[in-house]
Amino acid sequence: MNGPLRLGVIGCGNVLEAYRASIERLRGAGKVEVTCVCGREGQREAAVAGLRAGRFTTEAGAVINAPDVDAVLILTPMPLHASLARAALDAGKHVVVEKPLATTLEEASELLAVARRSPGELVCAPFTLLSPTFQAMARRIRSGQIGRPVSARARYGWSGPWWSDWFYKPGGGCLFDLGVYSLTSLTGLLGPATRVMAMAGVAIPEREINGRKVQVEAEDNAQVLLDFGQGAFGVVTTGFTLQQYRSPALEVYGTTGTIQMLGDDWDPEGYELWQNEVGAWQLYKETAPDWSWTDGLRHLVDSLREGTRPLITPEHALHVLEIMIKARESSRQGRALSIDSRFETPSFPGPAPAEAAHRMHDRSREHTGAGGGR
Repeated sequence: MNGPLRLGVIGCGNVLEAYRASIERLRGAGKVEVTCVCGREGQREAAVAGLRAGRFTTEAGAVINAPDVDAVLILTPMPLHASLARAALDAGKHVVVEKPLATTLEEASELLAVARRSPGELVCAPFTLLSPTFQAMARRIRSGQIGRPVSARARYGWSGPWWSDWFYKPGGGCLFDLGVYSLTSLTGLLGPATRVMAMAGVAIPEREINGRKVQVEAEDNAQVLLDFGQGAFGVVTTGFTLQQYRSPALEVYGTTGTIQMLGDDWDPEGYELWQNEVGAWQLYKETAPDWSWTDGLRHLVDSLREGTRPLITPEHALHVLEIMIKARESSRQGRALSIDSRFETPSFPGPAPAEAAHRMHDRSREHTGAGGGR
């Protein structure tokens, strides 16, 4: 691809603010120009000025079918993701869509069928696999530095949105909005899950949205247990019910060690590694503090310029969607359900990190009582 990618944006809500910085960096590097933006009429002035867009429209089709748009960035509410992405791919555009890929498996399967015959690439959030910290952890796991992974835990949650009620309506929920990050990260590290069992429900039945009371209809609290085969399991805690937390949000336990991400997987702060042969925690500080969870747009642009396929695949996004949908079914039925979809576990080129730890700390010496130690 020569010259800047001509980008059309659909959706001018809160998420666009996060993407604005990424778009500006890409524009400054001569890689992107925003030719068209779609939003509500009241968003026209801010959207055009903030993105330096060529024009504004209230019709999504005007972006999708525009001859001066190469790729479409979809930042709408979740229920619109699949239909807009499908239309853009049918029009031969590249697509970056926020999570989730779709809200039903039928929609997602149809979307993947369109993506396979379209000349456009389909890249779906979350983009946690793109962070340098995630990839360093993955390389260490793949190279056997903690032995065979047998258990994992991931968590993402907060007190919940107050600006829109669709998060709490059918098609929304904490799994689609938050749990999708943890599930993408765990499956990105450990590969496809084979079964899921979950508990999900409404813990806070009434919320205040922009000063008015709304009834919560989608789950706002969930625990998801995953079976990765060969006795390896993972658990995800997620919800609009977690006020604060400080412990690592992503941990993988192997037969000879442990690796854990500091910070959230969408905002990592480095990682810690325990290896039995070393006998101490090794701290590796964050190497890319400016990395953003909107990195999928940059990744698509670079993949097109370099002639490579994106690391983020729609098959992985479909697999995560199936886990979330069947987690809800599992909670209703009270039993484990099989996961049928599969994806190719991503590989991260290059050797495992060889740099020295920033700090060695034997925490086992702080816990010498029952249950402590290594």
